[in-house]
Amino acid sequence: MPNEDPVRTSAPQPRSGPSVVLAGGGTAGHISPLLAIARAVVRRDPTSRILAVGTASGMETRLVPEAGFELAVIDRVPLPRRPSLDLLRLPKRLAAAVRQAEAVLHQAGADVVVGVGGYVCTPMYLAARRRGTPVVIHEANTRAGLANRVGALFTTRVGTAFPETKLRHARVVGMPMRREVSTLDRAKMRDESRRSLGLDPELPTLVVTGGSSGALSINRTLAASLPALASAGIQTLHITGRGKEVTRGDGTRLAAPGYHQVAYVDGMEKAYAAADLIVCRAGAGTVCEVAAVGLPAVFVPLPIGNGEQALNARALVEAGAAKLVRDAEFTPEWLEREALPLLKDPRRLEEMGEKARAHGVRDADEAMATMVMEAATA
Repeated sequence: MPNEDPVRTSAPQPRSGPSVVLAGGGTAGHISPLLAIARAVVRRDPTSRILAVGTASGMETRLVPEAGFELAVIDRVPLPRRPSLDLLRLPKRLAAAVRQAEAVLHQAGADVVVGVGGYVCTPMYLAARRRGTPVVIHEANTRAGLANRVGALFTTRVGTAFPETKLRHARVVGMPMRREVSTLDRAKMRDESRRSLGLDPELPTLVVTGGSSGALSINRTLAASLPALASAGIQTLHITGRGKEVTRGDGTRLAAPGYHQVAYVDGMEKAYAAADLIVCRAGAGTVCEVAAVGLPAVFVPLPIGNGEQALNARALVEAGAAKLVRDAEFTPEWLEREALPLLKDPRRLEEMGEKARAHGVRDADEAMATMVMEAATA
């Protein structure tokens, strides 16, 4: 049975300004821009009342309270991809989630609903439509998700991270991100960041990450490439992802000269500052952050889905700011042939970094906050 009552995970905030309800969740790709928009709204008006809405199974249950904001959860209502009993149950489940969403908006006295995508957004948009509450949307990906395509029918205030994104009334604002990233001076912070991460400030540095969930194929290729990296005098920071520790055949943690393995980095701006080159997936948030900080990149798009990660990276690749390699082709041989020469060529890395930074957008959080405040006070 669906839970008919929204669940809050912290006490209401004692504020008296506009009530802003932000919906989204599931992955860090949704939660990070949501939190960046929330912080920008509070900077605009410290009396703003902020409530985030997600589901009980998403990363928002940890990340939103850690960021100091209140969270309410409603039922998760995914759209079945093929005919099934779940498809027959969809109308009833969606109706229950919309009722929960209406209760959240009523309790919050919502002046505006801000959606960033994810399962929770469709019922929130429908509830806002019923109540006559203004809607503001941010779409992070080049291919908009179903929830935001629905929400865009109800509003003219739609921001996108990429110009290729097709949504009604969309305008490009960039990707809302933490100020620690958008204001990062890599050159100034390089030595300090390397020391804080246990790295040598003087050595060429490769950072490899598969994102918060890790990427087994990237991890395997890097593990097999360590002898070549070490012989080239390159140190590597390998961010494996939680639960993705790289081990030897006997089960012990992999170790090698110049190789530093961590599950995650608290504050990716430190890794961005430490890196001369990053190897990573091409999620929308990662692509936009790499551009914003001016960091040369090798993108290895996720090999599943609708190909949106390759589209996310296309502008930087075409500008000469990054390389792109298919997951199946990201082998030790490719890394040695393509990445090692880059790491030995500071001038080329500097040129790539300048091209990346020229494509970066560093004020998307403020642009979205402007839309939110306009909608809340209209």
